[in-house]
Amino acid sequence: MSASDADGLPERLDGAVPSDQLGAVTPPGQLDGDGLSNRLDIDGLPERLDGVAPSDPLGAAVPPQQLDIDGLVARLGLPGLVDVHTHFMPQNVLDKVWAYFDAVGPLTGISWPITYREEEERRLALLRGFGVVAFTAMLYPHKPGMAAWLNSWAADFAARTPDCLHTATLFPEPGADAYVHQALDAGARVFKVHLQVGDFDPNLPELDGAWGALEDSGTPVVVHCGSGPSPGRFTGPGPMGRLLARYPRLRAIVAHMGMPEYGDFLDLAQRYEGVHLDTTMAFTDFSERLAPFPGTERARLVDLGDRILLGSDFPNIPYPYGHQLHALERLGLGDDWLRRVLYENGAALFHVKP
Repeated sequence: MSASDADGLPERLDGAVPSDQLGAVTPPGQLDGDGLSNRLDIDGLPERLDGVAPSDPLGAAVPPQQLDIDGLVARLGLPGLVDVHTHFMPQNVLDKVWAYFDAVGPLTGISWPITYREEEERRLALLRGFGVVAFTAMLYPHKPGMAAWLNSWAADFAARTPDCLHTATLFPEPGADAYVHQALDAGARVFKVHLQVGDFDPNLPELDGAWGALEDSGTPVVVHCGSGPSPGRFTGPGPMGRLLARYPRLRAIVAHMGMPEYGDFLDLAQRYEGVHLDTTMAFTDFSERLAPFPGTERARLVDLGDRILLGSDFPNIPYPYGHQLHALERLGLGDDWLRRVLYENGAALFHVKP
């Protein structure tokens, strides 16, 4: 796939309303019947949930508690942060993603201002300025013929960005086995799979060889498999649970803590020792208004404290980066837990050296 093919990106990313799984156009507020759509159909959300108009992320308009990252890192005695869920991708693809958010696309259904809409070098400088010493380039296809091209771009990005964990992706299509092996041979350290945007069952036979290779190599795979912010045909714990039953040694990182099916994905983490969860957008004011984390599950965050990883969704977040860290700190689970989540767990999983 050439870069120009991204101009055909996707119904979900170019602002058009996607069809539902039966072929009918689905209004944003009618995506399920279990109450999730009601949580998403919120009137009057402010431009930023801290009540402050968007500004330069380093500007004085942002509350200090959301930006005192250096102080938190120093207090915890950490060499920095390991963020396993950040997005870098070809600019024409990222432009389509941003246009989708700007258009209040049906998969979000709410206003979602991009706080860090900057050119690539500025985004890298900002992330490093926040103290992030290792991060990913999460990217994902929405149709056949796209994954191998994205993997080629990501390999080049990793080669010129030493602090980026070489990231790759996959899609259920002929040849997936071959390009997953190729990416692994080229040094890929983490994969991203997006079941909501890709709209596919992870158990399709076209992916059997790919999952087998990832399981055998122990390569972590960040999977958007929860039903937030809107459910898809193959989101929720069912498809992922069936995949893990077939590949029980797979190192799966459940994106967004499995939002909103938090408890179900915590169950999978307790059942399979290779399952981790990333904190991306979880516990923030933004997500707590849409899909609050159940207080009854908080104790399990401690029990699974060695398998929870910092994720942020930078740059595509509607609040300052520091708010994710503040949201984790205010859980009150202790400094040892924070050290593991913000640095130690990710450093151990990806062999990051101080």
